[in-house]
Amino acid sequence: MLFTIESDQLIVQINSKGMEMSSIRSKISNLEYLWQGDPQYWTGQAPILFPIIGALKDGKTMFQGKEYALPKHGFIRNSELGKLVKQEKDRLVFRVTSSTETLAYYPFHFALEVTFQLTGNCLEVKHLVKNTGEQDMYYSLGGHPAFACPIHTGAKYDEYAIEFPEVEQDHTWLIQSNGLIGSEGDQILNNTNLIPLHEHIFDADALIFKQLKSKKASLVHQKHGPVLEVEFEDFDYLGIWAKPGAPFVCIEPWLGIADSVNASGNMEDKEGIRRLSPQNSEIKSYQIRILGELY
Repeated sequence: MLFTIESDQLIVQINSKGMEMSSIRSKISNLEYLWQGDPQYWTGQAPILFPIIGALKDGKTMFQGKEYALPKHGFIRNSELGKLVKQEKDRLVFRVTSSTETLAYYPFHFALEVTFQLTGNCLEVKHLVKNTGEQDMYYSLGGHPAFACPIHTGAKYDEYAIEFPEVEQDHTWLIQSNGLIGSEGDQILNNTNLIPLHEHIFDADALIFKQLKSKKASLVHQKHGPVLEVEFEDFDYLGIWAKPGAPFVCIEPWLGIADSVNASGNMEDKEGIRRLSPQNSEIKSYQIRILGELY
């Protein structure tokens, strides 16, 4: 089921399945900024990644001597676990809570509340994670919004770039065929703030950055300028991805990362994992801002 919120500038739709954004449309230009999904490339649009990011080594993790199998990016996406708990003109709140079902593959009692708040040209996605159990809880969390690219009429993919506010010096960590992070990197950001897009840039899968100084990433066109930006102050990692040749690009804030080829397999040791003490909670948010209106 689709739920709609709006501001004076934007109309946003959220699918109850996976609590996934399905539309970010301008009231001014009527342009759709969010990728609309296509089985030829990728049917996803903006899945919520929880309680892991990416793949696990051998598809499983260990906690207190017991194995748990979790799918890539966790169990929220494509699920009907999220329930709408509040609806206003410019705000939606969904909640997922642990159950007998989730405890079979994720051994923690939790509540995840996701708020979509529209203000002018900005959509904030706020995640409230609470440990409702009696032991430390381990989790990762991420966004995976995909944006239409090219978006300008007649434009080509290679006329766009991802731009950072800071000059960066960082590797992208190469993903192996099994979805794990390899031990080698490629210095795609070498004293620059720009990643030009082209049809082969994602041939080896996502670009994964661990040490960015910037906490914003913008989609820009070489002539028309900025299209939109994603601000991710609360997140430690950034993924940039598309299916090769597909007309979209994902800008993905992550708290966590896929297992490496050398991962121990223990949940407590997983790179980027968050630890939350019993009955405690934390809020992690990112913002999407539409920057350039097109006519």
